[in-house]
Amino acid sequence: MEKQKQELTNILDKLQKAGINTVLLQTRVRGTMIYPSEYEPWDGCLSGCPGKSPGYDALEFTINECHKRGMELHAWVVTIPVGKWNSLGCKRLRQRFPRLIRKIADEGYMNPEMPETATYLATLCKEITEKYDIDGINLDYIRYPETWKIKVSGNQGRQYITRIVEAISHQVKSIKPWVKMSCSPIGKADDLTRYWSHGWNAYSKVLQDAQGWLKSGLMDELFPMMYFKENNFYPFAIDWKELSDNKIICPGLGIYFMSPSEKDWSLDDITREMEITRQYGMGHAYFRSKFFTDDTKGIYDFAKNEFDTSPALVPAMTWIDSIAPKAPTGLTKSNGVLRWNKEKDITYNIYSSRTWPVDTSKPENLMLTRQETNIISIPVNDDRYYAVAAMDRYGNESEAVQSVSKVCNTSNLISNDGKKAILPTWCKECDGMIIATGLNGNGIKTLHAKSNVVDITSLEDGMYTIRIINKKGISHRIGFIKIKRF
Repeated sequence: MEKQKQELTNILDKLQKAGINTVLLQTRVRGTMIYPSEYEPWDGCLSGCPGKSPGYDALEFTINECHKRGMELHAWVVTIPVGKWNSLGCKRLRQRFPRLIRKIADEGYMNPEMPETATYLATLCKEITEKYDIDGINLDYIRYPETWKIKVSGNQGRQYITRIVEAISHQVKSIKPWVKMSCSPIGKADDLTRYWSHGWNAYSKVLQDAQGWLKSGLMDELFPMMYFKENNFYPFAIDWKELSDNKIICPGLGIYFMSPSEKDWSLDDITREMEITRQYGMGHAYFRSKFFTDDTKGIYDFAKNEFDTSPALVPAMTWIDSIAPKAPTGLTKSNGVLRWNKEKDITYNIYSSRTWPVDTSKPENLMLTRQETNIISIPVNDDRYYAVAAMDRYGNESEAVQSVSKVCNTSNLISNDGKKAILPTWCKECDGMIIATGLNGNGIKTLHAKSNVVDITSLEDGMYTIRIINKKGISHRIGFIKIKRF
């Protein structure tokens, strides 16, 4: 158990370092689970024995470890296939639902045409959603098996599959509307005007109306299995994006084909696909993670050091909720600790730069994402500035609050000639009001400034504190001035 946990955390550490922000974890395998389910037995992948507990809840453990690293965790649920005919998962389902499981060769499949399939799969996804703090449900194999002898029309068959998606989506969203619904459809949605799918597509061949599910709101995201290259990839990827209804498209890249034991693709075959998906505003996923973390043909190093050098936020689900949370309050930076007030159901994105204010629109300034804590350790004597933004479960981000304004060394007086005072050059960056206050706190006067040159003719001789007040009314001291005219 401890060895498995260590292996998993090592994988997640590598994924985090490469900028991965979402992990799909196979949760339902083949009529079996990797967590203690009320409905299906343990899979044998963890304990080595089907039906036997490995001694820990792998789903809960992985969720916690992903969230510690600022990554989303989506429960990957295999829907229609339930394994070998005499395997534990298939046998249990056949005993419970004698008419529901169809045998093809030596494999068992849930019958997509029976309403009990939709009801049962929705119940499984309800259990996962209620018990665990997941960020998404990914439906795998939500389609007719390619070897199924379909005896209904294409439209009727698509309606049967859509009925399953509806049942699951409605059940999940009624519990936690922020949980992303997604699936991994066949990589080509359908034949295109100029490009043929070679008889293997989602819509016509296996009756997946994945693009329709996005449009109708049943799904928030797609991970199409685009394990192709060149013109079998590019036009079909663009088609997914163009018909996405502004939802999230994240093509799954067949990096396993780079293995010499598979098709021995070159690294360029994959990196070109990454460039195109980014150019068209899509994400990219890797199938599967082992080929990524093993750095097959240099894919890990390329992603980490060249392509995904900055963290990325998952797009907000504005089609469900677009109201940003309030900005964090009580932000302080002291003795190597960045701290702010924590709010319920809110995570935080931390930005940093060597210039003030921190520009949160620049990807390179994003340091940490989806932090559940409100305390971050930082170098004690660093000269960086920080900003923190709040983010809700839908991915909406608040305005960022800056940790500290830029201040000058107040041990020296600000120079003046009795008519004008020269403020530090960084004050050119400040878009706020400059005021002078007597050392007793009285006699506040607003000063007229042009760039960092301030007119002080309205001030009498004496000592003053010079402060800047920004548009939000926050005041910062920038130094002292002594006026003595002759």
